Amino acid sequence: MSLLELKQVSAYYGQIRALADISVRVEQGEIVTLIGSNGAGKSTTLKSICGQVKTTGNILFDGKDISKLPPHEIATLGVAHVPEGRRIFPRLTVKENLEMGAFMVKDKKEIERRMERVFSYFPRVKERLHQKGGTMSGGEQQMLAIGRGLMMQPKILLLDEPSMGLAPVIVEQIFEIIQELNKEGMTILLVEQNAFQALQIAHRGYIIQTGNIVMEDNADALLGNEAVKEAYLA
Repeated sequence: MSLLELKQVSAYYGQIRALADISVRVEQGEIVTLIGSNGAGKSTTLKSICGQVKTTGNILFDGKDISKLPPHEIATLGVAHVPEGRRIFPRLTVKENLEMGAFMVKDKKEIERRMERVFSYFPRVKERLHQKGGTMSGGEQQMLAIGRGLMMQPKILLLDEPSMGLAPVIVEQIFEIIQELNKEGMTILLVEQNAFQALQIAHRGYIIQTGNIVMEDNADALLGNEAVKEAYLA
């Protein structure tokens, strides 16, 4: 049984269909990447999993159909979404942003334990602990956004364009941390326009075009595919 499986899922913004009967699966312990151009449906796929858009079809997580659940219930099951553009709370301190990721946890010692785990991945976040989130650099904000997701202690991490707008050296750091998280057992569904970098760390990948999954394969095979090279890796 897959940890996450989308079966013939369509998604709608009003009357506009943004996803057309897509099927995607993510096994426990995998990094799976979803690749496509702007407007292809990548972010909508993640929003569908999180209950943020209207969908038809079935979305199964850990054996349970979550397609009709509200977003907060999906989050409590262990689905953490790090959205495109980071979406931190700019007027809250770094510490307060992290605490928002553990809003369901009442045990202060458990919150501190989770925070220390975040600091082990992102020492720079610890250095900025009492700084307002909005005054951090783009790279630091991305680290904070991922850290906030980790505070949920999720079973799966949904990452939407973590490299967007960042300097190459910061992108490299972020991708190294994604790999490290995965080696420690975290399952990750990665949406990324930097297809080459995403496929280098992923186990499998899906190509999405105008709301349709048009290709699925192992990451190595997609890296070597001439059509994929021409469209996304040139």
